[in-house]
Amino acid sequence: MLLSRIRIADRAFVPKSERSFPNYRAKNCQARVKVVTLPGSHGSIAFVNERILIIDDDTELATMLREFLEHEGFAVSHAADGSLGMDQIAASRPDLVILDVMLPGRDGFTVLQALRAGGADVPVIMLTARGTPDDRITGLELGADDYLAKPFDPRELLLRIRAVLKRAVAADGGEPATLACADLRIELRAGLVTRAGAPVALTRAEMQVLAQLLRAAPAEITREELTARALGRPLAAFDRSIDTHVSNLRRKLAMRDDGPYGIASIRGKGYMWIDRSGITP
Repeated sequence: MLLSRIRIADRAFVPKSERSFPNYRAKNCQARVKVVTLPGSHGSIAFVNERILIIDDDTELATMLREFLEHEGFAVSHAADGSLGMDQIAASRPDLVILDVMLPGRDGFTVLQALRAGGADVPVIMLTARGTPDDRITGLELGADDYLAKPFDPRELLLRIRAVLKRAVAADGGEPATLACADLRIELRAGLVTRAGAPVALTRAEMQVLAQLLRAAPAEITREELTARALGRPLAAFDRSIDTHVSNLRRKLAMRDDGPYGIASIRGKGYMWIDRSGITP
């Protein structure tokens, strides 16, 4: 597979062809990292011994990431291909999966599609060496919780891991456990969305975007605010993940211009939840 540079502080994880000296790993794993506070939080959240599975065929790269994440308190395992990864997910039920797109045999998209088709709701962060918008949109549409393009700084991966895990436990906080509009109902603690009583298959990220839109209504919410509140991270340049999630919500909830509710785009700003039902939940 195509390997790209990823960095810890001022040191780099480099392609295999450049890893020629024997103490490379020891030198590169000595870099220290800073504790990251999530945007919008009132303090850091500690995830101790949360289980992370890395599915990547680059064993040396996965080992370096494993050492980095274990230093941050996670319990990390590794699978070198998609089939082994699926087996490990079934056997050990990790709290989060880091899934590379470019795997031998079953690629990352195929693995993710099989997971979601089988009902597995484990959070997934996808890694892509190509980093094209099509790859990112495909991953999000298939049910990825987030994506990260190579090359990347492991501290950014750490930020996104914490944000995704925070979303997974957010329902235990002080926010209302149920949101509703017309025939739409969101049960945050149960992780269930229904429309006219029928379940709607949404990813965690899509559910959080939907919840934040309803909470903000009838006011508009900027893309920056929506990214921070729903995805738990700042909006990066050229980041269209929020727009992809909104597009998916419109499609999955069969929104129409004359329907009881919808999501309006506010040009140059963000989005607004529109309630046309006249029904008070």
